[in-house]
Amino acid sequence: MENKITLAHGNGGRLMHELIEHLALKFSNKILDEMADAAEFTVGNSKIAFSTDSYVVNPLFFPGSDIGKLAVFGTVNDIAMKGAKPLYISLGLIIEEGLETSILLEISDSIKNAAKKAKVQVITGDVKVVEKGACDKIFINTSGIGIISYASKIDAKAREGDEIIINGPIAEHGLAVLNAREKLGFISNIKSDCINLNFDVERTLKASRHIHVLRDPTRGGVATVLHEIAHFSNLGIEIDEKLIPVRPRVARFCDILGFDPLYIANEGKFLCFVRRNDACRVRSAMGKDARIIGKVVRSHAKEVHLKTILGPMRILPELESDQLPRIC
Repeated sequence: MENKITLAHGNGGRLMHELIEHLALKFSNKILDEMADAAEFTVGNSKIAFSTDSYVVNPLFFPGSDIGKLAVFGTVNDIAMKGAKPLYISLGLIIEEGLETSILLEISDSIKNAAKKAKVQVITGDVKVVEKGACDKIFINTSGIGIISYASKIDAKAREGDEIIINGPIAEHGLAVLNAREKLGFISNIKSDCINLNFDVERTLKASRHIHVLRDPTRGGVATVLHEIAHFSNLGIEIDEKLIPVRPRVARFCDILGFDPLYIANEGKFLCFVRRNDACRVRSAMGKDARIIGKVVRSHAKEVHLKTILGPMRILPELESDQLPRIC
């Protein structure tokens, strides 16, 4: 652990994971130790998924989304990644003194519309106002709960031979936020991919009883999530650069800025690890833009390898910190 917390500890890379591991040791238990996007537990005869997240994105509004929609869909998606049907969310607002009322109302409307689209209800909440300078206009915390009906357990452990599928092109959310925040001046039609995934996941789960892992690659992007799964599964992962969907405008933007799209955040994408025999059927269920991008292997355990466009394999490293801070 470093002597002081830095922004790098919250940006999706190695330092953030070390911080989370140190904190998790303080509260270690069977449910928490799974380190999944949502906790899974049983109440009576029902299997429950529960998740919480905080949203501090800057700017509050950006192409394709805003902090309100992001908060609702982010929590809904984390619950869906456990194979659960999201039902209810809580809403906590920390508001900085001086925030324009019109902005608060616009964010509230966005939250209401997002909850309606995802078919969840906001059933409890809290509001705090802090002095000017104590937060950045508004921070939002949402927690969510849902019911798990999928027969098999979806956790953080992949199986040898699993194929890896993603539901569409990557890296759009992070770039949309960056361009809006830094006012880079690029004329771009890149928009955040922020959507609710619960209905897409429901359709995907109906296609196979052998889905082992579902994850949405938000902070740190696809590469970071693959590292987490490889580490937790004690297996290796191999992906093919030619198969990873990236829109041409996103690829050009990344080339200009020197970014790797594999490490950029998404808010409307999910990865599915499924038994090889079911992969084609699951890919079809995930949508027309879904692609099989790799597989799980026993060799090079806890490492992620990338087959480059030129052919050779190379190790895909884990980032020290995220390329883009404050993207969710």
